[in-house]
Amino acid sequence: MKKIVFYICFLLLSVSCYNSSTPTPDAWSTTDLRQIDSVSFFTTHHYSQNYNFLVKADTLRLVCQAPDELPFDSASVTRGDRVVVADIMIMPADTIDSVWVKIARDQATQGWVREVAMLPAVQPDDPISQFIDVFSDTHLLIFLAFAVIVTAIYLLRLIMRRHAHIVHFHDINSFYPMLLALLVSASAVFYATIQLFGNESWRHFYYHPSLNPFGLPFHLGIFVTSVWAIVIVGIATVDDVFRKLPFADALLYVSGLMAVCAVDYVVFSISALYYVGYLLLVVYIIWAVSQYLKKSRTRYYCGNCGREMTEKGLCGFCGAVNE
Repeated sequence: MKKIVFYICFLLLSVSCYNSSTPTPDAWSTTDLRQIDSVSFFTTHHYSQNYNFLVKADTLRLVCQAPDELPFDSASVTRGDRVVVADIMIMPADTIDSVWVKIARDQATQGWVREVAMLPAVQPDDPISQFIDVFSDTHLLIFLAFAVIVTAIYLLRLIMRRHAHIVHFHDINSFYPMLLALLVSASAVFYATIQLFGNESWRHFYYHPSLNPFGLPFHLGIFVTSVWAIVIVGIATVDDVFRKLPFADALLYVSGLMAVCAVDYVVFSISALYYVGYLLLVVYIIWAVSQYLKKSRTRYYCGNCGREMTEKGLCGFCGAVNE
């Protein structure tokens, strides 16, 4: 417990509250065509003038003149360019998208683009938002799920053949690995729940992320807290594993634990979208706790070296036979 308190204090001292660089929008923003309630626009679209984006598409074409002006000169921004929202215009007569956004890379490269074409091609210029964007990509999630499952099966088979320690099955006498796996699973279910029932609040968090759980709505604060809990318990787990196992065995155990956590994340984040994940989570928690109580608690100590043993027999440290 002293180590856990130390890790918590260290993280609290090393992390400061996040302050978005996006200024609060003015009450009104005027254009040549109409007056736009920028506060209302910010509430529904979660960004406003002076908001910074990073281009993630190969090329994004821009119209240099306003949408109702001729001729149509064009410009383009490419992947990796940082752009800023210079103006917003509402065109009710546009049957494709009534919202036009003027973005600028510099004084020479700026122009208008429909919001429906802009949003898939850009991401907020914030590392947290970019991390969320990567893990929200459907194609990446499918590929990641396939790669994780194949890797996990290979690692688990390797571990089983070597009769090495593995969480849930042949675990060490430590509560942290099981707790880490359960935290990852519960966080994945909670993440999917926010996607289902709090999509707008998650979208606002995507545009204005924060690592401070106390400055967020209650449900988002719980999710961010669970992420911090995963970090803290993960550090404690690695420390406890390397303290209780030889280096090679500890490295193999941590690799297997990472594979189990990766499978938990993929399975529960996808299954919860179809409401099956809630029942699976309850069953998984009951099974994991029962496995720990049956197989992982210390029941014996080696009579020769005094190391902890879950069952009688050969000591894994000194080789002495305990009957």
